[in-house]
Amino acid sequence: MKPYVISIAAVSGGGKTTVTNHFLGKLNNSKALYFDEYVFKDCPEDICDWVSRGANYNEWNLSPLIKDIQEYLKNESLEYILLDYPFAYLNDAISGYIDLTVFIDTPLDIAMARRILRDQSENLVYDLNSDLNNYLVRGRDAYLEMQKNVKPNSDIEINGLLPVDLIVDQLIKELRHRGL
Repeated sequence: MKPYVISIAAVSGGGKTTVTNHFLGKLNNSKALYFDEYVFKDCPEDICDWVSRGANYNEWNLSPLIKDIQEYLKNESLEYILLDYPFAYLNDAISGYIDLTVFIDTPLDIAMARRILRDQSENLVYDLNSDLNNYLVRGRDAYLEMQKNVKPNSDIEINGLLPVDLIVDQLIKELRHRGL
């Protein structure tokens, strides 16, 4: 049997990595891959520009991530592969490897607050003002793109306001319900 591949998506600051890490800790014989740890070549450099051009998810050349998924799939001792990955089934090159997609539906104000706390803890107020202004002028569209296209292309939608332990408990119940 091959490992079951679960993709976990959310907007930036929506809880992907936190949920992935907690979920990984609850599953036996599992590994996780994190989208943000990869350097992808031949991909959009400016997310906001990519969204304004129509957000074609196939513009992303995800070869390094796909290569690692393929390697993990060869490991017969693994039961699950978790992907901290933002696109659900929307990239054709990777969609065939994914068995289940989860979208953590976190309100944009909460996600932005989490992102500021995570990314701006050591930066100057000017940097914070610049980041917030960029969000209002350009970046919000990228967040809305996730809600418009990734969320409806996911198998499971989870309330991002729930504590992480409850989110993971719901995911484990869902796996049991599916006989996995």
